[in-house]
Amino acid sequence: MSHKFDAIIIGTGQAGPSLAARFSAAGMTVAIIERHKFGGTCVNTGCIPTKTLVASAYAVHLARRGTDYGFAIDGNVKVDMKGVKARKDEVSGRSNRAVEQWLRGLANCTVIQGHARFDSAHTVRVNDEPLEASRIFINVGGRASVPSMPGINDVPFLTNSSMMDVDLVPEHLIIVGGSYVGLEFGQMYRRFGSEVTVIEMGPRLIGREDEDVSMNVKEILEAEGIHIRLNAKCVSLAMRGDKVVAGVSCEEGSPEVLGSHLLLAAGRIPNTQDLGLDQAGIVTDERGYIVVDDELRTNVPGIWALGDCNGRGAFTHTSYNDYEIVADNLLIGDHRRVSDRIQAYALYTDPPLGRCGMTDAEIRKSGRAALATKHPMSRVGRAVEKGGTQGFIKISVDAESKHILGAAILGTGGDEVVHVLLDVMYAKAPYTVVQRAMHIHPTVAEFLPTVLSKLEPFA
Repeated sequence: MSHKFDAIIIGTGQAGPSLAARFSAAGMTVAIIERHKFGGTCVNTGCIPTKTLVASAYAVHLARRGTDYGFAIDGNVKVDMKGVKARKDEVSGRSNRAVEQWLRGLANCTVIQGHARFDSAHTVRVNDEPLEASRIFINVGGRASVPSMPGINDVPFLTNSSMMDVDLVPEHLIIVGGSYVGLEFGQMYRRFGSEVTVIEMGPRLIGREDEDVSMNVKEILEAEGIHIRLNAKCVSLAMRGDKVVAGVSCEEGSPEVLGSHLLLAAGRIPNTQDLGLDQAGIVTDERGYIVVDDELRTNVPGIWALGDCNGRGAFTHTSYNDYEIVADNLLIGDHRRVSDRIQAYALYTDPPLGRCGMTDAEIRKSGRAALATKHPMSRVGRAVEKGGTQGFIKISVDAESKHILGAAILGTGGDEVVHVLLDVMYAKAPYTVVQRAMHIHPTVAEFLPTVLSKLEPFA
Protein backbone atom coordinates (compact mmCIF):
# COMPACT_ATOMS: atom_id res chain seq x y z
CA MET A 1 0.00 0.00 0.00
CA SER A 2 1.38 3.40 -0.99
CA HIS A 3 1.74 6.36 1.35
CA LYS A 4 -0.25 9.33 0.07
CA PHE A 5 0.81 12.97 0.21
CA ASP A 6 -0.42 16.22 -1.25
CA ALA A 7 3.01 16.76 -2.82
CA ILE A 8 6.23 14.82 -3.37
CA ILE A 9 9.48 16.72 -3.89
CA ILE A 10 12.50 14.84 -5.24
CA GLY A 11 15.74 16.56 -4.28
CA THR A 12 16.80 19.11 -1.67
CA GLY A 13 18.70 21.60 -3.83
CA GLN A 14 17.86 25.28 -3.87
CA ALA A 15 14.22 24.91 -4.97
CA GLY A 16 13.05 21.82 -3.08
CA PRO A 17 13.35 22.83 0.59
CA SER A 18 11.77 26.26 0.08
CA LEU A 19 8.92 24.67 -1.84
CA ALA A 20 8.40 22.15 0.96
CA ALA A 21 8.32 24.95 3.54
CA ARG A 22 5.80 26.94 1.50
CA PHE A 23 3.53 23.91 1.05
CA SER A 24 3.91 23.00 4.72
CA ALA A 25 2.83 26.49 5.77
CA ALA A 26 -0.21 26.14 3.52
CA GLY A 27 -1.24 22.98 5.40
CA MET A 28 -0.26 20.50 2.70
CA THR A 29 1.32 17.14 3.48
CA VAL A 30 4.72 16.85 1.83
CA ALA A 31 7.29 14.13 1.28
CA ILE A 32 10.75 15.38 0.36
CA ILE A 33 13.35 12.88 -0.79
CA GLU A 34 17.15 13.18 -0.73
CA ARG A 35 19.47 10.42 -1.89
CA HIS A 36 22.80 11.97 -0.88
CA LYS A 37 23.59 15.34 0.73
CA PHE A 38 21.01 17.86 1.86
CA GLY A 39 21.29 21.20 0.10
CA GLY A 40 22.34 19.96 -3.33
CA THR A 41 25.22 21.32 -5.40
CA CYS A 42 25.23 24.87 -4.03
CA VAL A 43 25.66 23.87 -0.41
CA ASN A 44 27.96 20.87 -0.85
CA THR A 45 30.06 21.14 -4.00
CA GLY A 46 29.19 24.49 -5.58
CA CYS A 47 28.60 28.06 -4.48
CA ILE A 48 29.18 27.91 -0.74
CA PRO A 49 32.31 25.73 -0.54
CA THR A 50 33.95 27.14 -3.66
CA LYS A 51 33.42 30.77 -2.67
CA THR A 52 34.80 29.91 0.77
CA LEU A 53 37.90 28.58 -1.00
CA VAL A 54 38.00 31.70 -3.19
CA ALA A 55 38.02 33.82 -0.02
CA SER A 56 40.98 31.86 1.39
CA ALA A 57 42.85 32.20 -1.90
CA TYR A 58 42.15 35.94 -1.93
CA ALA A 59 43.55 36.31 1.59
CA VAL A 60 46.73 34.49 0.52
CA HIS A 61 47.03 36.67 -2.57
CA LEU A 62 46.54 39.85 -0.56
CA ALA A 63 49.16 38.79 1.98
CA ARG A 64 51.67 38.27 -0.82
CA ARG A 65 50.88 41.79 -2.08
CA GLY A 66 51.58 43.32 1.30
CA THR A 67 54.24 45.69 0.03
CA ASP A 68 51.66 47.20 -2.35
CA TYR A 69 49.70 48.28 0.72
CA GLY A 70 52.59 49.33 2.92
CA PHE A 71 53.21 46.28 5.09
CA ALA A 72 55.51 43.30 4.99
CA ILE A 73 55.27 39.70 6.18
CA ASP A 74 58.53 38.11 7.28
CA GLY A 75 59.26 35.03 5.20
CA ASN A 76 57.06 33.32 2.64
CA VAL A 77 53.30 33.10 2.95
CA LYS A 78 52.66 29.44 3.70
CA VAL A 79 49.38 27.84 2.72
CA ASP A 80 47.95 25.19 5.04
CA MET A 81 45.58 23.37 2.69
CA LYS A 82 44.32 21.11 5.45
CA GLY A 83 43.33 24.26 7.33
CA VAL A 84 41.82 25.77 4.17
CA LYS A 85 39.78 22.61 3.61
CA ALA A 86 38.70 22.46 7.25
CA ARG A 87 37.38 26.02 7.02
CA LYS A 88 35.54 25.18 3.82
CA ASP A 89 34.11 22.00 5.33
CA GLU A 90 32.87 23.86 8.39
CA VAL A 91 31.10 26.55 6.36
CA SER A 92 29.60 24.08 3.90
CA GLY A 93 28.71 21.57 6.62
CA ARG A 94 26.91 24.22 8.62
CA SER A 95 24.67 24.97 5.64
CA ASN A 96 24.13 21.29 4.93
CA ARG A 97 23.03 20.63 8.50
CA ALA A 98 20.82 23.71 8.54
CA VAL A 99 18.89 22.52 5.48
CA GLU A 100 18.32 19.08 6.96
CA GLN A 101 17.27 20.42 10.37
CA TRP A 102 14.93 22.93 8.75
CA LEU A 103 13.20 20.24 6.71
CA ARG A 104 12.90 17.81 9.61
CA GLY A 105 11.34 20.56 11.71
CA LEU A 106 8.60 21.44 9.23
CA ALA A 107 5.03 20.53 10.10
CA ASN A 108 3.35 18.09 7.71
CA CYS A 109 6.70 17.30 6.08
CA THR A 110 8.16 13.79 5.87
CA VAL A 111 11.89 13.62 5.08
CA ILE A 112 12.96 10.43 3.32
CA GLN A 113 16.54 9.48 2.48
CA GLY A 114 16.94 7.21 -0.51
CA HIS A 115 16.87 7.03 -4.30
CA ALA A 116 13.53 7.98 -5.85
CA ARG A 117 12.27 6.39 -9.06
CA PHE A 118 8.94 6.80 -10.79
CA ASP A 119 6.57 3.84 -10.96
CA SER A 120 3.93 5.92 -12.74
CA ALA A 121 2.86 9.52 -13.26
CA HIS A 122 1.66 9.76 -9.67
CA THR A 123 3.76 7.17 -7.84
CA VAL A 124 7.38 7.31 -6.75
CA ARG A 125 9.24 4.41 -5.13
CA VAL A 126 11.92 5.02 -2.49
CA ASN A 127 13.66 2.22 -0.55
CA ASP A 128 11.09 -0.13 -2.10
CA GLU A 129 8.27 1.92 -0.54
CA PRO A 130 5.68 3.44 -2.92
CA LEU A 131 4.70 7.08 -2.38
CA GLU A 132 1.75 8.68 -4.11
CA ALA A 133 0.78 12.30 -4.79
CA SER A 134 -1.22 14.26 -7.33
CA ARG A 135 1.63 16.77 -7.54
CA ILE A 136 5.28 15.78 -7.94
CA PHE A 137 8.21 18.18 -8.20
CA ILE A 138 11.61 17.12 -9.55
CA ASN A 139 14.61 19.06 -8.21
CA VAL A 140 17.49 16.65 -8.78
CA GLY A 141 20.13 19.08 -10.09
CA GLY A 142 23.13 18.18 -12.22
CA ARG A 143 26.73 17.04 -12.09
CA ALA A 144 29.99 17.54 -13.93
CA SER A 145 30.14 16.17 -17.43
CA VAL A 146 32.90 13.69 -18.22
CA PRO A 147 33.67 14.41 -21.87
CA SER A 148 34.48 11.61 -24.26
CA MET A 149 38.14 12.08 -25.15
CA PRO A 150 40.95 9.62 -25.85
CA GLY A 151 42.45 8.23 -22.64
CA ILE A 152 39.78 9.59 -20.28
CA ASN A 153 39.35 6.15 -18.72
CA ASP A 154 43.09 5.69 -18.27
CA VAL A 155 43.82 8.65 -15.99
CA PRO A 156 42.61 9.75 -12.56
CA PHE A 157 40.64 12.99 -12.72
CA LEU A 158 38.84 15.42 -10.45
CA THR A 159 35.54 17.24 -10.87
CA ASN A 160 34.06 20.14 -8.92
CA SER A 161 32.66 17.52 -6.50
CA SER A 162 35.83 15.53 -5.84
CA MET A 163 37.86 18.76 -5.61
CA MET A 164 36.07 19.27 -2.31
CA ASP A 165 38.14 16.40 -0.87
CA VAL A 166 41.52 17.83 -1.90
CA ASP A 167 43.64 18.87 1.10
CA LEU A 168 46.93 19.54 -0.67
CA VAL A 169 48.35 21.99 -3.17
CA PRO A 170 48.73 20.19 -6.52
CA GLU A 171 52.16 20.64 -8.06
CA HIS A 172 50.63 21.31 -11.48
CA LEU A 173 46.87 21.36 -11.94
CA ILE A 174 45.66 20.82 -15.51
CA ILE A 175 42.12 22.07 -16.07
CA VAL A 176 40.13 20.98 -19.12
CA GLY A 177 37.53 23.68 -19.70
CA GLY A 178 38.01 27.43 -19.82
CA SER A 179 34.67 28.62 -18.51
CA TYR A 180 33.27 29.67 -15.13
CA VAL A 181 34.07 26.59 -13.01
CA GLY A 182 37.49 26.02 -14.54
CA LEU A 183 38.60 29.63 -14.24
CA GLU A 184 37.51 29.99 -10.62
CA PHE A 185 39.40 26.84 -9.62
CA GLY A 186 42.35 27.85 -11.79
CA GLN A 187 42.89 31.21 -10.13
CA MET A 188 42.17 29.77 -6.71
CA TYR A 189 44.79 27.04 -6.92
CA ARG A 190 47.33 29.29 -8.60
CA ARG A 191 47.05 31.54 -5.55
CA PHE A 192 47.42 28.54 -3.25
CA GLY A 193 50.71 27.83 -5.03
CA SER A 194 50.00 25.38 -7.86
CA GLU A 195 51.22 25.74 -11.38
CA VAL A 196 48.02 25.87 -13.43
CA THR A 197 47.28 25.23 -17.10
CA VAL A 198 43.79 25.81 -18.49
CA ILE A 199 42.97 23.96 -21.72
CA GLU A 200 40.05 25.33 -23.74
CA MET A 201 38.83 23.83 -27.02
CA GLY A 202 37.32 27.10 -28.19
CA PRO A 203 39.12 30.17 -29.55
CA ARG A 204 38.68 32.10 -26.29
CA LEU A 205 37.81 31.69 -22.63
CA ILE A 206 34.17 31.85 -21.44
CA GLY A 207 32.89 31.74 -25.00
CA ARG A 208 29.40 33.01 -24.16
CA GLU A 209 30.85 36.34 -23.07
CA ASP A 210 31.73 39.30 -25.27
CA GLU A 211 35.21 39.19 -26.76
CA ASP A 212 36.50 42.11 -24.70
CA VAL A 213 35.37 40.40 -21.49
CA SER A 214 37.02 37.13 -22.49
CA MET A 215 40.23 38.91 -23.49
CA ASN A 216 40.43 40.92 -20.28
CA VAL A 217 39.79 37.87 -18.08
CA LYS A 218 42.55 36.03 -19.94
CA GLU A 219 44.96 38.91 -19.32
CA ILE A 220 44.05 38.98 -15.62
CA LEU A 221 44.71 35.25 -15.22
CA GLU A 222 47.90 35.23 -17.27
CA ALA A 223 49.24 38.12 -15.18
CA GLU A 224 49.06 35.76 -12.19
CA GLY A 225 51.04 33.10 -14.03
CA ILE A 226 48.22 30.85 -15.26
CA HIS A 227 48.95 29.15 -18.57
CA ILE A 228 46.10 29.36 -21.09
CA ARG A 229 45.91 26.98 -24.06
CA LEU A 230 43.18 27.92 -26.55
CA ASN A 231 41.95 26.24 -29.72
CA ALA A 232 42.65 22.81 -28.27
CA LYS A 233 40.67 21.05 -30.98
CA CYS A 234 41.70 17.60 -29.81
CA VAL A 235 42.59 16.68 -26.23
CA SER A 236 43.98 13.25 -25.34
CA LEU A 237 45.01 11.95 -21.93
CA ALA A 238 47.57 9.43 -20.70
CA MET A 239 49.78 8.59 -17.74
CA ARG A 240 53.55 8.97 -17.78
CA GLY A 241 54.81 7.52 -14.55
CA ASP A 242 52.78 9.27 -11.85
CA LYS A 243 52.07 12.30 -14.06
CA VAL A 244 49.07 13.10 -16.24
CA VAL A 245 49.88 14.00 -19.81
CA ALA A 246 47.38 16.06 -21.78
CA GLY A 247 47.96 16.01 -25.50
CA VAL A 248 46.62 19.15 -27.15
CA SER A 249 46.27 20.09 -30.79
CA CYS A 250 46.62 23.83 -30.40
CA GLU A 251 47.64 26.49 -32.88
CA GLU A 252 50.46 27.57 -30.55
CA GLY A 253 52.55 26.04 -27.80
CA SER A 254 53.81 22.60 -26.87
CA PRO A 255 51.71 19.62 -28.01
CA GLU A 256 51.82 18.21 -24.46
CA VAL A 257 51.08 19.45 -20.96
CA LEU A 258 52.52 17.42 -18.09
CA GLY A 259 50.76 17.79 -14.75
CA SER A 260 50.25 16.21 -11.35
CA HIS A 261 46.44 16.52 -11.23
CA LEU A 262 43.62 16.83 -13.74
CA LEU A 263 40.35 18.71 -13.22
CA LEU A 264 37.49 18.28 -15.68
CA ALA A 265 35.42 21.46 -15.96
CA ALA A 266 33.87 20.98 -19.38
CA GLY A 267 30.19 21.45 -18.64
CA ARG A 268 27.33 19.94 -16.68
CA ILE A 269 24.72 17.25 -17.26
CA PRO A 270 21.39 16.69 -15.46
CA ASN A 271 20.82 13.94 -12.88
CA THR A 272 17.86 12.51 -14.76
CA GLN A 273 19.10 9.21 -16.19
CA ASP A 274 18.09 7.01 -13.24
CA LEU A 275 14.72 8.43 -12.14
CA GLY A 276 12.49 6.14 -14.20
CA LEU A 277 11.15 9.13 -16.11
CA ASP A 278 9.94 6.84 -18.89
CA GLN A 279 7.64 5.09 -16.40
CA ALA A 280 5.86 8.40 -15.88
CA GLY A 281 6.01 9.40 -19.56
CA ILE A 282 8.13 12.49 -18.85
CA VAL A 283 9.85 13.90 -21.92
CA THR A 284 13.52 14.91 -21.90
CA ASP A 285 15.60 16.57 -24.61
CA GLU A 286 18.63 15.08 -26.38
CA ARG A 287 20.90 16.11 -23.49
CA GLY A 288 18.72 14.58 -20.79
CA TYR A 289 17.16 17.81 -19.51
CA ILE A 290 13.49 17.58 -18.57
CA VAL A 291 11.39 19.59 -21.01
CA VAL A 292 9.21 22.18 -19.25
CA ASP A 293 6.92 25.01 -20.33
CA ASP A 294 7.10 28.64 -19.25
CA GLU A 295 5.61 27.76 -15.85
CA LEU A 296 7.96 24.79 -15.33
CA ARG A 297 5.32 22.13 -16.00
CA THR A 298 6.45 18.95 -17.71
CA ASN A 299 4.43 17.29 -20.44
CA VAL A 300 2.75 15.14 -17.75
CA PRO A 301 -0.02 16.93 -15.82
CA GLY A 302 0.82 17.24 -12.15
CA ILE A 303 4.60 17.00 -12.56
CA TRP A 304 6.99 19.97 -12.49
CA ALA A 305 10.79 20.16 -12.91
CA LEU A 306 12.81 22.83 -11.11
CA GLY A 307 16.46 23.81 -11.01
CA ASP A 308 19.40 22.58 -13.05
CA CYS A 309 17.61 19.46 -14.32
CA ASN A 310 15.21 21.47 -16.53
CA GLY A 311 17.83 23.22 -18.65
CA ARG A 312 16.25 26.63 -18.07
CA GLY A 313 19.08 27.93 -15.92
CA ALA A 314 22.23 26.57 -14.34
CA PHE A 315 22.55 28.73 -11.26
CA THR A 316 21.41 28.67 -7.65
CA HIS A 317 19.46 31.87 -8.20
CA THR A 318 17.58 30.49 -11.22
CA SER A 319 16.68 27.39 -9.21
CA TYR A 320 15.35 29.51 -6.36
CA ASN A 321 13.42 31.61 -8.84
CA ASP A 322 11.92 28.38 -10.21
CA TYR A 323 10.60 27.68 -6.71
CA GLU A 324 9.09 31.16 -6.49
CA ILE A 325 7.38 30.79 -9.88
CA VAL A 326 5.84 27.40 -9.04
CA ALA A 327 4.81 28.30 -5.48
CA ASP A 328 3.20 31.62 -6.43
CA ASN A 329 1.37 30.10 -9.38
CA LEU A 330 -0.02 27.21 -7.34
CA LEU A 331 -0.72 28.89 -4.01
CA ILE A 332 -1.78 32.44 -4.86
CA GLY A 333 -2.97 32.02 -8.42
CA ASP A 334 -0.24 34.16 -9.92
CA HIS A 335 0.98 33.72 -13.50
CA ARG A 336 4.72 34.02 -13.10
CA ARG A 337 6.84 32.70 -15.97
CA VAL A 338 10.43 31.76 -16.66
CA SER A 339 10.47 34.19 -19.58
CA ASP A 340 9.86 37.08 -17.18
CA ARG A 341 13.33 36.83 -15.69
CA ILE A 342 16.38 38.65 -16.96
CA GLN A 343 19.62 36.78 -17.48
CA ALA A 344 22.03 37.53 -14.63
CA TYR A 345 25.05 35.75 -13.19
CA ALA A 346 28.62 36.26 -12.00
CA LEU A 347 32.08 34.85 -12.54
CA TYR A 348 33.84 34.72 -9.16
CA THR A 349 37.38 35.29 -10.24
CA ASP A 350 39.21 38.23 -8.68
CA PRO A 351 38.16 40.72 -9.81
CA PRO A 352 34.67 39.32 -10.38
CA LEU A 353 32.41 39.70 -13.38
CA GLY A 354 28.80 40.72 -12.90
CA ARG A 355 26.55 40.13 -15.94
CA CYS A 356 22.96 41.05 -16.66
CA GLY A 357 20.78 41.20 -19.76
CA MET A 358 21.97 40.89 -23.34
CA THR A 359 25.52 40.47 -24.62
CA ASP A 360 26.84 42.58 -27.49
CA ALA A 361 26.36 39.64 -29.85
CA GLU A 362 22.71 39.28 -28.81
CA ILE A 363 22.10 43.01 -29.32
CA ARG A 364 23.62 42.87 -32.79
CA LYS A 365 21.53 39.82 -33.66
CA SER A 366 18.36 41.60 -32.52
CA GLY A 367 18.98 44.39 -35.04
CA ARG A 368 17.71 47.05 -32.64
CA ALA A 369 19.12 50.55 -32.44
CA ALA A 370 21.26 50.79 -29.33
CA LEU A 371 23.63 53.05 -27.44
CA ALA A 372 26.65 51.85 -25.48
CA THR A 373 29.33 53.05 -23.11
CA LYS A 374 32.48 51.61 -21.57
CA HIS A 375 34.54 52.88 -18.66
CA PRO A 376 37.85 51.43 -17.38
CA MET A 377 38.14 50.45 -13.73
CA SER A 378 41.45 52.30 -13.65
CA ARG A 379 39.36 55.48 -13.61
CA VAL A 380 37.08 54.37 -10.76
CA GLY A 381 38.27 55.88 -7.48
CA ARG A 382 37.15 52.99 -5.26
CA ALA A 383 38.99 50.48 -7.43
CA VAL A 384 42.17 52.58 -7.30
CA GLU A 385 41.92 52.91 -3.52
CA LYS A 386 41.52 49.16 -3.11
CA GLY A 387 44.40 48.40 -5.44
CA GLY A 388 42.31 46.55 -8.03
CA THR A 389 42.10 48.53 -11.26
CA GLN A 390 41.67 45.65 -13.71
CA GLY A 391 38.52 45.45 -15.79
CA PHE A 392 35.80 47.82 -16.94
CA ILE A 393 32.14 48.81 -16.76
CA LYS A 394 30.14 48.31 -19.96
CA ILE A 395 26.46 49.17 -20.44
CA SER A 396 24.14 49.08 -23.45
CA VAL A 397 20.70 50.69 -23.74
CA ASP A 398 17.88 50.75 -26.26
CA ALA A 399 18.10 53.97 -28.28
CA GLU A 400 14.33 54.41 -28.46
CA SER A 401 12.91 53.19 -25.14
CA LYS A 402 16.02 54.14 -23.13
CA HIS A 403 15.73 50.80 -21.31
CA ILE A 404 18.95 49.10 -20.26
CA LEU A 405 19.62 46.12 -22.52
CA GLY A 406 22.65 44.62 -20.82
CA ALA A 407 25.76 45.23 -18.79
CA ALA A 408 29.08 43.64 -17.91
CA ILE A 409 30.95 44.89 -14.85
CA LEU A 410 34.34 43.24 -14.65
CA GLY A 411 36.18 44.65 -11.69
CA THR A 412 36.07 45.50 -8.01
CA GLY A 413 32.57 44.85 -6.69
CA GLY A 414 31.20 43.99 -10.12
CA ASP A 415 29.13 41.07 -8.80
CA GLU A 416 27.30 43.43 -6.42
CA VAL A 417 27.16 46.68 -8.43
CA VAL A 418 25.46 44.99 -11.37
CA HIS A 419 22.27 44.67 -9.31
CA VAL A 420 21.76 48.44 -9.47
CA LEU A 421 21.23 48.04 -13.20
CA LEU A 422 19.36 44.74 -12.93
CA ASP A 423 16.72 46.18 -10.61
CA VAL A 424 16.11 49.12 -12.94
CA MET A 425 15.71 46.64 -15.79
CA TYR A 426 13.07 44.71 -13.83
CA ALA A 427 11.29 47.98 -13.10
CA LYS A 428 11.24 48.64 -16.86
CA ALA A 429 12.52 52.12 -16.10
CA PRO A 430 14.77 54.14 -18.43
CA TYR A 431 18.50 54.33 -17.80
CA THR A 432 18.05 57.99 -16.84
CA VAL A 433 16.77 56.81 -13.44
CA VAL A 434 20.28 55.58 -12.68
CA GLN A 435 21.96 58.44 -14.48
CA ARG A 436 20.19 61.00 -12.29
CA ALA A 437 20.55 59.10 -9.02
CA MET A 438 22.85 60.28 -6.26
CA HIS A 439 25.03 57.41 -5.10
CA ILE A 440 27.32 57.20 -2.09
CA HIS A 441 30.97 58.22 -2.42
CA PRO A 442 33.40 56.51 -2.60
CA THR A 443 31.86 53.45 -4.26
CA VAL A 444 31.95 51.72 -7.62
CA ALA A 445 28.21 52.25 -8.05
CA GLU A 446 28.63 56.02 -7.91
CA PHE A 447 30.32 55.87 -11.33
CA LEU A 448 27.25 54.41 -13.07
CA PRO A 449 25.66 57.88 -13.62
CA THR A 450 28.96 59.13 -15.04
CA VAL A 451 29.29 56.10 -17.31
CA LEU A 452 25.70 56.46 -18.55
CA SER A 453 26.25 60.10 -19.41
CA LYS A 454 28.70 59.03 -22.12
CA LEU A 455 26.51 56.81 -24.30
CA GLU A 456 27.37 56.60 -27.98
CA PRO A 457 25.86 54.72 -30.93
CA PHE A 458 26.37 50.99 -30.49
CA ALA A 459 29.14 49.71 -32.77
